[in-house]
Formats: sequence, C-alpha cells, structure tokens
Amino acid sequence: MRSLFRKIREANRPFCTALVAAAGSSSRMGGTDKLMEFLDNVPVLMRTLTALQRAAAIDEIVIAAREDALVDISTLCKTYGITKCSKVVRGGESRCHSVLLAALEASPEAKLLAVQDGARPLVTPALIDRTVEAAAKCGAAAPAVPVKDTIKTVAEDGAVTGTPDRSTLRAVQTPQVFETDLLKAALQSALENEVPVTDDCSAVERLGKVVYLIDGDEENLKITTPVDLVIAEAILAEREGR
Repeated sequence: MRSLFRKIREANRPFCTALVAAAGSSSRMGGTDKLMEFLDNVPVLMRTLTALQRAAAIDEIVIAAREDALVDISTLCKTYGITKCSKVVRGGESRCHSVLLAALEASPEAKLLAVQDGARPLVTPALIDRTVEAAAKCGAAAPAVPVKDTIKTVAEDGAVTGTPDRSTLRAVQTPQVFETDLLKAALQSALENEVPVTDDCSAVERLGKVVYLIDGDEENLKITTPVDLVIAEAILAEREGR
C-alpha cells in the first residue's frame, strides 16, 4: 500500500529541470578550474551532478558551461552515469545570462527550474528534494542557514556604516527552485535592465515575488577558494567514516 501511495505522489509531482551553473572562471582558485578539481578522486562538478542524478524530484539536468569545457563535461557525464543530463550548453557573459540560456533549453514539460551551483559538491539529494517540494507549494524556495559571524556594512574607505541584526540574516545556498515562467521572466528582466543580481532569488525578488527559505545544510558549502577544497575533503571523510 505504501508503495502505491508513493507512486501516486510521484506521478502528481511537477516535472523539474535542474539548471547547473558551471561556466564560471574560478578566478579565486589560483588559476585552476575548481569544477575539475578532485574530491576523493571524483571531480567537484561530478559530485554535484551525482546528487542531482540521485534526487527523486529532478527529472532533467541542463548544464551551462564554458565553451572550452563542453566536450569534457559531456564525456564526464557519460563516464559517471549522469543519465538525466539532456544538454550541455554554452554559458553566457554572466551567471545570470548562463542560467537563462540553460533555462531556455529545458524541457517544455518543466514546471519548475532548480538552479544549482556546479561548485556545491556536498549538496545532498534529500536537500534537493525538500527544496523542490517547497517550491512546488509556494512557487519560489531556497535553502539557507543562519549567519554565524557578525556582519558589518562598510563605506568605500572601509569605515563601518552599520551592523545588521544577525538574527535576521541568512546565508542562501542552492538549489534555488522556481516556477519556470517566473524564473525566465526574472532573469530576462535583470539582463535587460543591466541589474547585477548576485543570485537567482534576487532576480525573482525584483519582480515582487516572495521567496521562501527552508532549512539548509551547513555542509552544503560552495567551493570558491583552495581552503574550501580542504574543508570539503574533511567533510567527505567524516561522512564516509574515514
């Protein structure tokens, strides 16, 4: 009986395409491509894609990559069994542009689009599924964790101008999941108006849509600098009992 209920629930859930942002320059990695760096003998990007592959809520994966990496990423997807990957497309001039180009290549069936940083290799299928489920109910959702450090706002000369209440601050992660038409409209608007949005939630917020946050995962870190690789390796070792 439980199996029947599960099948009915899965049949009624919206088709969701994951859009993977993998076209960055890795400028803070000292000249190395962070997505191709190895974590326990597996490339960072492949760990991210494997989590999406295993997530029950994800039906399709579209990757936006640098032009010189298109063939390599396609080959790696075959090697690591990323069968949900339907397309690897050339990224744009900015992250926002890259995500829009990927969104335009999503299946016409897609009711939801889940934007995932290629450089978040420790994201779990469970977190992905929870975020998609939340977005299916409210139209726009993302995982986030409380900010631990005290945050300061500063002027150009470094002078402190304010200290926001830490209890109201959250560090937003990915995947960030939205209704398909909403995300496309938000990204298009941001590009047309040359608004430098820092994430997809920001683009959607510009249109007046409320984005709801769910509990994220402190281990869902983004690889940005070499020290992040060291931390990620330690987390993997802990997960695997090494």
